[in-house]
Amino acid sequence: MDSPESPIAPDEELKHLDVEKHDGQQRISFRTPVHPSQARDGAPLSPTDEGEANERQPRIAFRSPSIDTHGRPRRRRRRSNSRDTISSIQSRAQSTAGIPLEYRSLSMQVSESHNVSQGLVEPSIHHKRPDDDRLYFEQLTFHTVTVDQVCQQFNVSFNQGLSAEAAARRLQRDGKNTVAKRRENYLLKVLGYIFGGFCSILWIGVIIFFLCWRPLSDPPSVPNLALAILVIIVILLQASFSAFQDWSTQRVMNSILDMLPSEAHVMRDGNLIKISAVDLVAGDIVHISIGNKVPADMRLIETSGDIRFDRSMLTGESDEVEGAIDATDDNFLETRNIAAMGTNVTNGNGVGIVVLTGGRSIMGRISKMTTGVKDKPTLIQKEISRFIRIIIALTLCLALLILCSWIGWLRVRHFAFMNVVAMLNDVMGCVVAFIPEGVPVGVALTLLMIARRMKQNNVLPKGLATVETLGCVNVICSDKTGTLTENKMVVTTVGFVDQQGSVGEAVAGLTGKEPSKALEELHRASTLCNDATFDPLSIDLPIDARSVNGNATDAAVLRFAETAGPGAAIRTAHPRMFQIPFNSKNKWMLTMHRDPESTGEEENPRFLVYVKGAPDILLPRCAAYWRRQDNTVCPLDEAAKSDFSALQVRLAKNAERVILLCQRLYTPTAVLGSNYFGDEITNEGVQDLTIIGVVGITDPPRAETAQTVASCRRAGARFFMVTGDFGLTAAAIARNVGIFTGSGEPDLYFDLTGKGGEVDNKELAHTRHSLLLEGASINKLTAGDWEVVCRYEEIVFARTTPEQKLRIVNEFKARDYIIAVTGDGVNDAPALRAADVGIAVVSGSDVAIEAADLILLDKFDSIIEAIRLGRLVFQNLQKLICYLLPAGSWSEIWPVIMNVFFGVPLPLSSFLMIIICVFTDLFLCLALIMEREEFDLLDLPPRNHKRDHLINLKIYIQSYLFIGVMETICAHAMFFLYMYRTAGIPFHAFVFAFEAYTDGFYGYTGAELVHFNRVGQCVYFVTLVILQWGNILSVRNKRLSILQADPFFDAKRRNPYLPLGALISLIIAVFVTEVPGIQNLFGTASVPLEFWFLPLPLALGILAMDELRKVGVRAWPRGFLARIAW
Repeated sequence: MDSPESPIAPDEELKHLDVEKHDGQQRISFRTPVHPSQARDGAPLSPTDEGEANERQPRIAFRSPSIDTHGRPRRRRRRSNSRDTISSIQSRAQSTAGIPLEYRSLSMQVSESHNVSQGLVEPSIHHKRPDDDRLYFEQLTFHTVTVDQVCQQFNVSFNQGLSAEAAARRLQRDGKNTVAKRRENYLLKVLGYIFGGFCSILWIGVIIFFLCWRPLSDPPSVPNLALAILVIIVILLQASFSAFQDWSTQRVMNSILDMLPSEAHVMRDGNLIKISAVDLVAGDIVHISIGNKVPADMRLIETSGDIRFDRSMLTGESDEVEGAIDATDDNFLETRNIAAMGTNVTNGNGVGIVVLTGGRSIMGRISKMTTGVKDKPTLIQKEISRFIRIIIALTLCLALLILCSWIGWLRVRHFAFMNVVAMLNDVMGCVVAFIPEGVPVGVALTLLMIARRMKQNNVLPKGLATVETLGCVNVICSDKTGTLTENKMVVTTVGFVDQQGSVGEAVAGLTGKEPSKALEELHRASTLCNDATFDPLSIDLPIDARSVNGNATDAAVLRFAETAGPGAAIRTAHPRMFQIPFNSKNKWMLTMHRDPESTGEEENPRFLVYVKGAPDILLPRCAAYWRRQDNTVCPLDEAAKSDFSALQVRLAKNAERVILLCQRLYTPTAVLGSNYFGDEITNEGVQDLTIIGVVGITDPPRAETAQTVASCRRAGARFFMVTGDFGLTAAAIARNVGIFTGSGEPDLYFDLTGKGGEVDNKELAHTRHSLLLEGASINKLTAGDWEVVCRYEEIVFARTTPEQKLRIVNEFKARDYIIAVTGDGVNDAPALRAADVGIAVVSGSDVAIEAADLILLDKFDSIIEAIRLGRLVFQNLQKLICYLLPAGSWSEIWPVIMNVFFGVPLPLSSFLMIIICVFTDLFLCLALIMEREEFDLLDLPPRNHKRDHLINLKIYIQSYLFIGVMETICAHAMFFLYMYRTAGIPFHAFVFAFEAYTDGFYGYTGAELVHFNRVGQCVYFVTLVILQWGNILSVRNKRLSILQADPFFDAKRRNPYLPLGALISLIIAVFVTEVPGIQNLFGTASVPLEFWFLPLPLALGILAMDELRKVGVRAWPRGFLARIAW
């Protein structure tokens, strides 16, 4: 029996493969042993059965060229009544915007590696599921074998279908025809929130506090129990913010099941019945028609000849795809004789045999890819993880130092001073003290607030952590059409091989007394070879004001043609009989029309063919041209080719996109409407063309593009253009918008490689800084060439394919550049996802928007504000951490050190440490989140993500050795001052007191000494709370004085959240020290009134000291203070 993942599902366990030689060629056929009991199970029918089936259901159809299974003469089937297609509904594809990205990438891989000869049946598919999706689709051969062989392979009759019993067995074996949704492992997510980051070590504290509650304490210590619960609350608080941040950045994959049709018309037991699509099995014969959604991956075995599919939900492109019976591509994902699950039938009807269902289908495999992609951590996430690792490492080192000191010294010499419970409390005090528990919450809130500010500036970030990465970007690769330009194209030039003119001149030539024959042909081609149409609701408006349905290029040509003369009569006289839509692979479109000079009664009628597309693709297929001067057709000799190239260069240098229009008369040999007809036209119809002329189309740059490019350069980000346009056209537009700034010509690929040999890369990179590379040259670049390319200041990549765009991104990333990609099209999607920051414009395709990290909701210059805010995130996070560390880490660890190593009564309890970190400091640091930039952050170079870390030595110096030392000294001074003024115990009496601080110490009882210590701890706590007011006023500006950035009265820098945060922190301090319930549970005490006011001048002193530091930095920018300034 086949594996559940096997893509084919024949019922029989073994089929014999016969290879015969006939007329010098090999003929391969199946020979299946059939038991009489299997005749109803899809086995080949007897001639009698065939006759009965034919009588019940006569069919006339286009069939594969292989010998008919039943020996019937092949007849032509009448085309379906629906000649025109239904319109594609893009909204159906919007729910699967992530799928085209993976589909395209996978299709590229399959096409590139599909160079092995394919047999009829691949054994590896039968025996196991390939782990690699590319290999999986490479090995499928359902599209390359004949229709008869497919039917034999699945042991099914075309006319009878499967029997109910056979279908039931296959359904039981293979499962329902559904694509399973990805189920999030919420258990792992929750565990990550609860045990990740700082929480991992805080859980150790919870366990120790519980142990200190019982059994280590007798009677049980209620304060330790309360501390354990409090730490759990802190952990849950951090986990909640982490979950909130994660869920706010997560883009939920759209439901795949909604795309599946609910019912299907299936041949079972010789009857066409309707069943639920989820009950389809491999081998089912399914009938589809216009308006249906394909229920499973099917090999087409019969069509009306004009069946077409909307595959936009897979490919992302709205152009319909014609169905075929025979393979049109070796790639299973691209061939037209496979109807993919979830695609829509937009015209015609057909019959297919189901080959892949459920998770084995294209949709099923790709949905697994899209849901299985793991997002890489962003730069800010890496920085925060680095900070967490450093803090945890330092914490563990201090905890181990305390533990070792107790084991080797205190346990031996001062056991009465510190027993096991006291030692564990000190160890956990170290853990609680050194870990700034408020940092994760502060980081999440900072990113959230900046994201909101981005939305206010018409930038929609999909992920909070991606916001900061934009501030590090040093290379921006932007698509041209629709991003740098308005995507509002206008025909400005009309040209022939021997003449060039304006649109006005062309219109005058058509409307004159003696219209030019060449101009008439150009006008006819512009009208007929065009898929754009005017919106009927706007048909009465002026031509320029009418709405157009179609792409921007066709719309521009349509407006030109309609300006030159109404096209309705031309279209009526030349009805369209066939077309090949434009696609990014061919880069041309073709339409075939009835020739008015042909009677239509000939056995092989003649048709008029028009082709429109890229000149570099179509010119090699041309043999003649229309000469404007005498309105004659002349052979396309070398002189004419030279004239045409000169015309193309002139238009391209004028930033015009050149569209070539060609024609020919063609008499096909295949029957119109057959699948062979389309293949013949593709291969033969686009040959021996006659050049009519060209139209030059301009796409004006957005008004803000030039300023945006200049601002990006000022911010230190190189701005490159990556486009599919002709090189000279792209270079001209690059000059117009400021991407190319020099007056000279840019370097080309030839300049990189040198004349006849290599050149000095370093010298080249410094002599010229502008480079123009086209797609053909990109494929030739070596690793050494890319080293040179990546050092150019100004680059335009032209004539690029989606694969090349992706390679450009990867080459820059491989050299440690932080790259942003902007785009709006489906072809931009792979590069958008691969970039460090993908930026899409809101008017772009759904696929591009899904792949991007940021969406520009309005003008393109919003990217400048996004860069500024991205840098502001980093600045504010540094300020936030620099604010939290002095009190939340440094000033809290020293009480533990004084207690353990100097025998001083613990100046600050673990409970108060937690209150500082998670409550009093947190509300004040929220004010820092709202701070604006001190100066224009675009004047700074992009952050070097390998050197400029979120937490660096300079910040540690500022937080620990400068502000932290002052706060620690002041807080201890207040602690010992209280002890001296209230209890009369001098400072020197506490040093090395150890177990002496007990009953009888300076004549006090143990209870009185405990009370003094509790009040002293609260004094220390209140002092730190107030000292942090001075700290926040100093760290809110790295360079500016508080007089230059007044937070209270300066309208530009006013921050009303500062006094509000200070008030909240004061209320919390009063609450934890004055509420009796808190006092009894956590051992706090009321603070004397004077010690609420004494720290105020000390806070001002901290602010004054930092102001002096800033003065020194500004006065001596190259001095020692400036070098260590954060």
